[in-house]
Amino acid sequence: MTEFSDVVRNRRMTRAFGNDPVDPAIVDDLVDLASRSPSAGKTQGWHLVVLEGAATARFWDLSLPADKRASFRWKQLLDAPVIALPLADASAYVDRYAEPDKARTGLGENEAAWPVPYWTIDTSMAVMTLLLGAQDIGLGALFFGVFNNESAIRAELDIPEHLELLGAIALGYPVDNPDDAAQQGAGAGRSSIRARRSPDEIIHRGGWTGTPQH
Repeated sequence: MTEFSDVVRNRRMTRAFGNDPVDPAIVDDLVDLASRSPSAGKTQGWHLVVLEGAATARFWDLSLPADKRASFRWKQLLDAPVIALPLADASAYVDRYAEPDKARTGLGENEAAWPVPYWTIDTSMAVMTLLLGAQDIGLGALFFGVFNNESAIRAELDIPEHLELLGAIALGYPVDNPDDAAQQGAGAGRSSIRARRSPDEIIHRGGWTGTPQH
């Protein structure tokens, strides 16, 4: 196991995968790790629809139809042997906070009672933990948005309407993408070349416009 700081600093979004399958037991271990992420009231109101091997075509055929793939830059992304769809369940949080030990909060009345959607927050933290877990064991992972044909994908996979689909996770063994390296070498603008903000640019000590506290 590597040092945690190394895992965080070395993690990258992988967009090129090999065809080698990922043992389902590894996926189980990553999900078990992700289940230890923070969860309001220990509600754990998230789910993961996992497609493996040839079943990943059920996702790609709808989100990126064959007639659009010729112009798709990340062709080796489609080789990822695992596609996982993280889902947040708001109703689980309302139900949990209606229980006796949480009822006094008033959050068990309905979703509107929540100042922020903790179901989205908790699911997002679980996804981040999974991405870090993948990095730690040498797997590549990519979280990306589902911007096309979400309704058709939900119908194909029988995803209940009340669950919030956060996006998709591609998981597998990373390979080099020479096309990407060539484009970046030619100076093409990519998110990866953006400067990382420093702590001084992020931290507002003592308030938004306040002076540093000593």
